[in-house]
Order: sequence, then structure tokens, then C-alpha cells
Amino acid sequence: MNNYSIDCLQKNSRYLKLLSKQYPSVAAACTEIINLEAICNLPKGTEHFLTDIHGEYEAFTHVLRNASGVIKRKISDIFGNSLRECEKKSLATLIYYPEQKLDIVKKTEPDMNDWYKITLYKLIEICRNVSSKYTRSKVRKALPKDFRYIIEELLHENENGLNKQEYYNQIIDSIINIDRAREFIIALCKLIQRLAIDNLHILGDLYDRGPGAHIIMDELIDYHSVDIQWGNHDIIWMGAGAGNKACMANVIRISARYANLDTIEEGYGINMLPLATFALEHYNDDPCSSFHPKIANESHYNDKDIKLLAKMHKAISILQFKLEGQTIKRHPEFKMNNRLLLDKINFKNNTIIIEDKEYPLNDRDFPTIDPKSPYDLTSDESDLLDKLTLSFKNSEKLQRHIRFLYSNGSMYLKYNSNLLYHGCIPMNEDGDFTEICYQDNNFKGDELLNLFDRLAREAYFGKSENKEFALDVLWYLWCGPNSPLFGKDKMTTFERYFIDDKSSHIENKNPYFTLRNDESMCKKVLSEFHLNPSESHIINGHVPVKTKNGESPIKANGKLLVIDGGFSKAYQPQTGIAGYTLIYNSLGLMLASHEPFESIQKAISEEKDILSTTIILEKNFKRIRVSDTDKGKELHDQIDDLKMLLAAYRKGVIKEK
Repeated sequence: MNNYSIDCLQKNSRYLKLLSKQYPSVAAACTEIINLEAICNLPKGTEHFLTDIHGEYEAFTHVLRNASGVIKRKISDIFGNSLRECEKKSLATLIYYPEQKLDIVKKTEPDMNDWYKITLYKLIEICRNVSSKYTRSKVRKALPKDFRYIIEELLHENENGLNKQEYYNQIIDSIINIDRAREFIIALCKLIQRLAIDNLHILGDLYDRGPGAHIIMDELIDYHSVDIQWGNHDIIWMGAGAGNKACMANVIRISARYANLDTIEEGYGINMLPLATFALEHYNDDPCSSFHPKIANESHYNDKDIKLLAKMHKAISILQFKLEGQTIKRHPEFKMNNRLLLDKINFKNNTIIIEDKEYPLNDRDFPTIDPKSPYDLTSDESDLLDKLTLSFKNSEKLQRHIRFLYSNGSMYLKYNSNLLYHGCIPMNEDGDFTEICYQDNNFKGDELLNLFDRLAREAYFGKSENKEFALDVLWYLWCGPNSPLFGKDKMTTFERYFIDDKSSHIENKNPYFTLRNDESMCKKVLSEFHLNPSESHIINGHVPVKTKNGESPIKANGKLLVIDGGFSKAYQPQTGIAGYTLIYNSLGLMLASHEPFESIQKAISEEKDILSTTIILEKNFKRIRVSDTDKGKELHDQIDDLKMLLAAYRKGVIKEK
């Protein structure tokens, strides 16, 4: 024990008195020290990393339930050759989707009681395995209330002990005889899912493109331990929820582009009728050819819906360009004047000049733009925006999800020697970190990301005069040239809609995306964020890895890992796969690549799991313990405090209660 002097103990007596309320005696302090030191020697929990989900809730739900193959590997490790492959597959499907799988089994199984008994023994064995790296206390907290006592008895009972063999068997028999086997199996399967992953990391872009971002958010809110590193698609939803109209216009435009207004209307209860009415009034005779949405094969939209959606799409796009122009004019410090395009249109010739080059426009219908004041809103547009803004700010579910993004999210995260962020750390060509001036001070590297994090929070929670500026920063983080969430010199949305010449569509990536292939540059980034460059990794999302072109997600000799491989169906033709996920357990780092996921229905009825390939990136010769993690450091600090309290009791500085 540390030899604490009387002076030291008296100096810390105020804190120690507070601590003594929780541990009022020598015995209580000693018990907690023993408990914490024991926890430090347990294997570290499994971390699961996902990114760029983009509303693909079915694939996300499945990967979450199968823990990127962790559960299937557990089944193989435990049962080996004692189960056939088809039996392992059925058992895995049961764990992923217990309610649905039980309904199927009941229709085909001739002796359900016998099936229940065999299955319960298998599930208890798996449950024992996944719970073995946790304390009884932590497992107990995870147990379902209705079956807490019974599961705890079964998990910690040695079934090979003769004295309690009959007791153990009788518990199983009683569960079946009183017709509670179904509920008990469901509880065990969900417990296995819960214990298979200790912490979930989402590296941004939960929103847009796919149909179920709101469903994903509901799942995450109920998840036991999750953190989120914001992506630029998340930040515009955060901006829309906070009341930034340019962010809101982007959110609606992208939803219209991917025929995904259901997320806004049904998911969040936001009425799109005002936009539809406005679009029909002003664009009724316009075919809006460039604005026909990207429709998925299984879309429920008919031709009439698609025509209306195209008009709504164009209407909100024009509004977006006006609002973005106003924002750019308000903030010359954003250095985005090259994105002021509406005033560069020659409405007589139907051309536009961009960077000294003239391009013909493929559309000449701009009924709401005044050529003399192209960024001014019409009275109808102002009324429409007021209605939409009110709907976004008053959507209880959207606000709950946005608050969750703030409470569980950040610009970046340092966790167990890994640096997690969505996009990039803005850099110059020479490898120096890009500086941005704010209030007469320059910010770069980690300080820049900390600044943006503070401003993002002020935009939503702030009450000061700076709130309006902070709201505009949320839009800048979506598409600004030095945004760490965007990482390109410009977003050529206007050009993609109105100019056929694809040379105008080019968006140049920040030099970071080339420099990150260099190991020394990655070590420089890790040092900037006060991590040990020889032991740490950067985990990155945002830019899909084009696997089909031979690109590797492993950069800079393994210092940086890019795990965006195409969760979004819109990216899969480019990537050739359906995403990467990362697993970090007590044995090391494993990268899993996934084939496209068909549907939850097929996963249940045909037991079609996601086909995954796992690469072991790093294997530790010595198993990583809790003491080696960030949590371990916290526990060691608590142990030191308790040892100081113990010394205070024994030297009479504080009295036992």
C-alpha cells in the first residue's frame, strides 16, 4: 500500500470524507479494492466498429445482432464437430431472431418439449461462454428482470457436479412444464447478443440514402453502450433539428433524391404537404427531368408519385441554393464565394460561368429566381420555410434522436489507444495541419476538431449571441472546404443537377486522403491527439473503399483502417462489397468484410446470414486485460483513492462510521 503521510491525508480530507460516505469502513474499502483489482485482471470486452450505415436498417440490424460474426464463431468454438453446420446455422439464426425463428420451429417440430430442452442446454452453454469475461455483478445487471434469478443459477452452476445435477435438470424441466420455455429462450438469446459486444462505436453517417435511419436511431438509443463520431450526413440532421434552414433544405433534398421522404414523414411525423403544394404551384408544367429520384427496385412509388417527387425535389433544391448563398454572404471567413452560383447564371443564354468557364445549362425553368436578386426568397418560399422549420423543431422523435447524437456523439474519440473519426484531419499539401482563424485565434489538428465540437453543441444548446454563427457552422461542417467531416474543396450539387459536362462535377479531396497512406503521417496525427504512435491506430470512415478495384482498407502498414466499404446500397456498385466492420477483443484486431445482405426475412426463413470474410490484423501474444484499457486506468485511479481512504482510516484522519 502507498505510504501516505498525515499531511497528504489531511490535504485530501475533504475528498476522502465524501468518499467515506460510499465506503464507510475499513472493511468496505478493502472489499471494493479487492473487487476492482479482480476486475482489472479480466479480459477486455469486445468492441464493435461500424460506419456509414446511411439508413440501411436491415443490414445494420443484422450485423448488430450477429456481432459481425462473433456469435457464429462462438458457436463453432464451443460445439466444434459435435454439431452439423446446418445445426450451427439454425442455432445462430435463433440467437439473432428468436421470436421469428421460434414461430417457424413450432410449425415444423413434432416434439417441441424435446426441442426446447436440447436448445436450452445449448443456449446456456453459449451464454456461459460470452459472460465469462464479465463480473457476476455486470452480468446480473444485464439479465432480464423476469428470469434474473433462474439465469444466474444456471450460468454459475457446475452441471458436472453430481450434488446439483438433478437441481440443474429440474430447473430446465420446470421451465418447459410451466410453458415458459419460449419466453426463456428469447431472454437467453437477447442476453447473448447483449454480452457478445461490450461497446459499439459508430463512425458517423447514420442518416440519408437508405430508408430507415429513424429505426436505426431507436435501436441505438436502447443499446447498452454506444458512442458516435459524427459524420457530415448526421451533422445536417443535427442542424435541421436545431433550426438551420440551409441544413433542413439539404435534408429534404437528399430524402427526395433517394425517394426516402418516408423517413421524414412517417419516421418523424413531419408534414411534406406544404412542399408538395408549393412544388405543384410553381413547377407544375416543368418535367424536372434532372430531378427524378433514384428509385430502389422494391420502391412503392408509382409514376404519378415520381413526377410529384421530382417537382418537390427541384423546388427544395432551388431553395437550398438560395439559403446556402445567403449563408456564404454572411460569412466571408468561410471562404466559399466560389460556391455563389445563382448570380453567375445568364438567364437569356441559359448558361453559367464557373471558374472562368462557360457551361450550357440543361434546364431553363427558374420561376422563383429573380435574376436581379437571385438569393432573395419569394414570399411563398419564406412561408414554406417557416412551416417546415416549425415542423422539424416540433418533431418530438427527431428532437429525441438529435439529443442522443449530442449526448453520445462527438467530432472524434480516443478509446483504448485508437483514434476514431469520420472524415479527416484537414491538411495542406506539405503535410502540415490546416489552420482556421476564429475570433483572432488560429486552430488546427485536435484544437480545430475541439473547436468545431464546441460550436456544434452551442448551435443546439446555446443561448448566447454566438448561437446564430454556431448554427451556420453546422452547415459549414456539412460541405465547407476545411470541414473535417466533409474533406473536399467543394460540394458540386448545383453542377450535378444543371450541367451535363462532368468535368464540372469534380470534387477534390483534402490532401489528407493521399497523405494517410504514409505511416509517418499517421503517426504525426496520432501524436497530435496525444496518443502513442507506436501502439495506436486511426479508424476512419466516410470514403468508401473500392475493393473491386483492388483498394485495401488497411493503410500505412496497418496504422490506419478505413471501414467504409459500402453499407449503403447506393455505394455497393462502386465498392463491390457491402461494408467493413471491425472487432477489437482481448486477442487483437479483426477486420470483417461483408457481402450484400438480402433481407431480414430471408435471414430468418432461409437462414441466410451475411457472408463475411474475417482478416486478423493484429494478434496479441498476451491477452489484453481490463487493466490495459482506458477503463482500467479509471479503475486504478479508484483503487489509489480507496487505498488513500484506507490509510486515512488506519491513521485516524477519518473515523469509520
